[in-house]
Amino acid sequence: MVLQLKATGFFLIVLALLHAAFARYFNWRTEFAAVSLINRQMMYVHTFFIAFTVLLMGLLCLTSAAELVGTPLGRRVALGCGAFWLARLLVQFFGYSPALWRGKRFETIVHVAFVSFWSYLSALFLLVGLGRS
Repeated sequence: MVLQLKATGFFLIVLALLHAAFARYFNWRTEFAAVSLINRQMMYVHTFFIAFTVLLMGLLCLTSAAELVGTPLGRRVALGCGAFWLARLLVQFFGYSPALWRGKRFETIVHVAFVSFWSYLSALFLLVGLGRS
């Protein structure tokens, strides 16, 4: 389980860094031109803090995988991470409309890939958190 957590840490860091491209990829300059300054800035700030949280989670997995698995505090932290990723998985189904990906090849592949990744992260952290590693 330690090796899985370390590999997961690497992928979480990559995911965090990908957030830097969101504004350009999703054309936020044009998309948010009509919204108020506070709404536009909240989107940028919230995206930064989500990326920062994912980065820290990745670093935690890379640097402290053995502690996550082998200590009561580590398992509690892992349980919290599992709850975080389970909530993210649920948002994938109930927070986003299927119209965003259904019938679109690339978007469907991305949807399935992220559902798989969120499921894996949820299971990994919850299993570690529950001491089933």
